[in-house]
Amino acid sequence: MTTDAGADAEAAGTGEGRDTGRRPLPPTSWAVLGLLSFEQELSGYDLKKWADWSLSFFYWSPSFSQIYGELKRLEGAGYVTARSVPQATGNRDKRVYSITDAGRAAVREWARGAPVEPPVLKHGVMLRLWLGHLLEPEQARDILREHQAYAEKMGHRAQLDAEGAEGEPSWAYPRLVLRWAERYYEAERKLAEDMLVDLDELARERRGGDGTEPGP
Repeated sequence: MTTDAGADAEAAGTGEGRDTGRRPLPPTSWAVLGLLSFEQELSGYDLKKWADWSLSFFYWSPSFSQIYGELKRLEGAGYVTARSVPQATGNRDKRVYSITDAGRAAVREWARGAPVEPPVLKHGVMLRLWLGHLLEPEQARDILREHQAYAEKMGHRAQLDAEGAEGEPSWAYPRLVLRWAERYYEAERKLAEDMLVDLDELARERRGGDGTEPGP
């Protein structure tokens, strides 16, 4: 089966389009499969830790139920295999997963062929600031200061995680993305700082000659 180039490009992000034998999958499936593409056998708990360490800075912070749901989907597609490993503590066996040759080929094809899509920005802080006329005078500043603190914390975490990946050659590209995340959160912190200045300027404009700030 063949399709035109435009249809192929439109469907590449979900795995649909030209008949390559690859099953259509949502982006979160590719994220989980991508974690397994580093050739380590991982449990659902391990995948959660790895996602929190790396993916959560730029894409996805999954719950355990999401991870296990994606693993079930990937196993059904033949992209991962699972086995049970006895636990030394006597607890129930642990189920660990590894990528198959078909899974590696599929995620490679997705990484190489998916369209470059614009990121979807859902900035809750800016949504609240957009409604600044409904806030008390100091609330907007408090929101921005809290966001500044969050961005500073996340940037520091990304820096530490990037440094922690220095000694592992297979994590060279994730390390670059963690450095991007560090710069991104620093930019968020600076944007909040600049908006605090903008708020001061707006307050001066609105006060007018009598020194009082009018309502919305």
